[in-house]
Amino acid sequence: MSGCSDGGGGTSTAPPASPSTPAAGGPRIIIKDFKFVPASLLGVRPGAKVTVVNMDSVPHTVTATGSGSFDTGNIEPGKTATFVAPSKAGSYPYDCDIHEYMEGTLTVG
Repeated sequence: MSGCSDGGGGTSTAPPASPSTPAAGGPRIIIKDFKFVPASLLGVRPGAKVTVVNMDSVPHTVTATGSGSFDTGNIEPGKTATFVAPSKAGSYPYDCDIHEYMEGTLTVG
């Protein structure tokens, strides 16, 4: 039977209405038009799984700058990746290794 899913393993293409606050499914970063949405992801729990959805037509990364505490590797167009938020509270700047002008901040705490 098709059409219904238990949500275990499928990839959602619809972003949440307000991606700047962690949704019931966990914190999420959307990449669209060569921007991270939101640019600042606040209130992420230490060790939480962060989902990244690439809605652009080219690959991107979400890579912590300086600390090296997280890196998604290349996320192909239309694909989703995850990383684990750092276990220590603080602000963690990140960028796209491919397009370094794309910048954001993950705030854990």
